[in-house]
Amino acid sequence: MLDNMERGLQVKPERPSTLKMLPTYVRSTPNGTEFGDFLVLDLGGAIFRILKVKLSRASGVEMESEVFEISEEIRTGTGEQLFDHVADCLGRFLQHRNLGKEVLPLGFTFSFPCVQSQLDKSVLISWTKGFRCSGVEGKDVVQLLRNAIQRRGDYKVDVIAIVNDTVGTMMSCGYKDHSCEVGFIVGTGTNVCYMEEMGNMEAVEGDEGTMCINVEWGTLGDDGTLNDIVTEYDSQMDQTSSEPGRQRFDKMISGMYMGEIVRHVLVKLTSQGLLFGGVSTQQLLKKGTFGTKDVSDIENDNFPFEKTKSVLAALGLKPSEQDCVQVKCVCSAVSLRSARLCAAGLSAVASRIKNNRQHYLGRVTVGVDGSVYKTNPKFGEHLNEALRELAPGCQVKFLVSEDGSGKGTAIVTAVAQRLATQRKHIDEILAPFLMSEAKLKEVQGRMRNEMEIGLHRQTQPGATVKMLPTYVRATPDGTEVGEFIALDLGGYQFQSFVCKCGLEK
Repeated sequence: MLDNMERGLQVKPERPSTLKMLPTYVRSTPNGTEFGDFLVLDLGGAIFRILKVKLSRASGVEMESEVFEISEEIRTGTGEQLFDHVADCLGRFLQHRNLGKEVLPLGFTFSFPCVQSQLDKSVLISWTKGFRCSGVEGKDVVQLLRNAIQRRGDYKVDVIAIVNDTVGTMMSCGYKDHSCEVGFIVGTGTNVCYMEEMGNMEAVEGDEGTMCINVEWGTLGDDGTLNDIVTEYDSQMDQTSSEPGRQRFDKMISGMYMGEIVRHVLVKLTSQGLLFGGVSTQQLLKKGTFGTKDVSDIENDNFPFEKTKSVLAALGLKPSEQDCVQVKCVCSAVSLRSARLCAAGLSAVASRIKNNRQHYLGRVTVGVDGSVYKTNPKFGEHLNEALRELAPGCQVKFLVSEDGSGKGTAIVTAVAQRLATQRKHIDEILAPFLMSEAKLKEVQGRMRNEMEIGLHRQTQPGATVKMLPTYVRATPDGTEVGEFIALDLGGYQFQSFVCKCGLEK
């Protein structure tokens, strides 16, 4: 992980990195002074949210939201269909709240791998999570959203920032704890972001301060470097996934795949006569019938295993108590591996932060979100235990994001506005120092005129540019020879020195 992070920050590494290490152009975490009304569009799956967020120094954060669905037809259709649908939902949201005539700043949470070149410009690298909309990959998704809103023509918004959900999580938790500089998600998918030193980022101009990096760590191992820990059950699940051979780290960790891995293990154990008396069912053999919630429920279940029996009965199985114990062992093993792999990645991020800091205090605060972490108490226990093993010199503190990435995106937008306002004030102060070409030509003309005045006997006494004769009649031509003493008197101190011209030594 550390090796790939380092290479991912380089423009021309010796070997390509499997980690994208994408600049987000988020240059600052919250400082508590952010305020105002903001819209947030949170798009990262089959269900997306629109929020109106009010940040107030007095009352903190107030939010109202509405959830909208994206049908499979739209998820696999054209990009224009997708963004028209999003724009229509945003229009209804504004209309129902009588906000259609206001022009509010909007933050766009877009939870897919993108390359950003500005805070409000982001090009989709590739779709994930079952999306396959044509005409979007390689395009600026902010502009596609703006185009869709313009096609409607009945409202306006000011799209200020596009934010990955992991960055939103970091910023959301950073509003509560200003020391938070890592965002971590483990839910349907998994990812991490952190604040990196600008001087280490070859792809971005400038070396002062920090910028948030979207690691996109789900692609670790896509070059085969994790093959030694990939099991036969991972391979079976991968072969039937929408992207075989891709997102290998993600597929060993996230909730989208965890239940399916458990199902493949249960099928194998049943076929060997080690579970359910060797009797399988069509439900157990069917892809997608065992979910990550089932993994969590069973891992946290105990005798008399009522939840476990309920989950297995829904698959047409009749488990004994011993079967329940074995199924719990399988769920625990898959969940434990996921947590420990997350810990390996997080310890690499913590090590990176430690090496970047001259005055490292031994503490890293991580904002965390995602259903796997939030709904499975055992997962957090496994994660913390592994971190103590892998990063003994670092105290990792987790802050759970209670408000999702939507609040964080609003805060990114607010921080961007705060920085823009500060920049505007600074620019106003520095404006008199800026010399336009026209102004410089004006100064040039004045200088030429005053030089002319200073050269004439009659006008020289009143000239601002004196043009005084020095009686130095020539510049050196290289033939000068001799030793000379020079006296330099021009302030509180003076110099005297010997100058030898044209002598061998």
